[in-house]
Amino acid sequence: MNASSLTPIDETDHTQGPDDAPVTLIEYGDFECPLCGQAYPIVERLRRDYGDDLRFAFRHLPLNKVHPHAAQAAQAAEAAGAQDQFWAMHAALFEHQRALEYEDLKGYAEDLALDTERFARELDERVYNKRVQADLRGGVRAGANGTPTFFINGVRHDGDFDFDTLSQAITKAGA
Repeated sequence: MNASSLTPIDETDHTQGPDDAPVTLIEYGDFECPLCGQAYPIVERLRRDYGDDLRFAFRHLPLNKVHPHAAQAAQAAEAAGAQDQFWAMHAALFEHQRALEYEDLKGYAEDLALDTERFARELDERVYNKRVQADLRGGVRAGANGTPTFFINGVRHDGDFDFDTLSQAITKAGA
């Protein structure tokens, strides 16, 4: 897939690392996907190891037919993000992948000291559904046909997503 079909990083994206990092790693993921759960600690290690040479962005690709809690979990991450806690919720969701029921999500919001009334209201009203669906459409357009799908500097990474393979690809891309 060519890089032109990938939506460029903008202010709506959740990113970690400097905007001017030589390498940008984008993951299209699903909080209920076991493979994304396996990728989570790998990405965390890559972020630590590459430091300011890597910018990471997470985009939602909920596979609703196989992961019935994925879309609501993505909306929970966005609701937490509206309270500046996207990454903390991102971590909680991956660390508790098997507990993604509505009450679980509210519990994570409470653990993160979010305004839980606002969080619950936004989940109930599906305030962030359009945002999640925009990520999904963008991912499909860019060629993300499963989760996790990674893009390194705008090019889909078709190799394995183990630490060594991703690390080599990131280094080759300029980090």
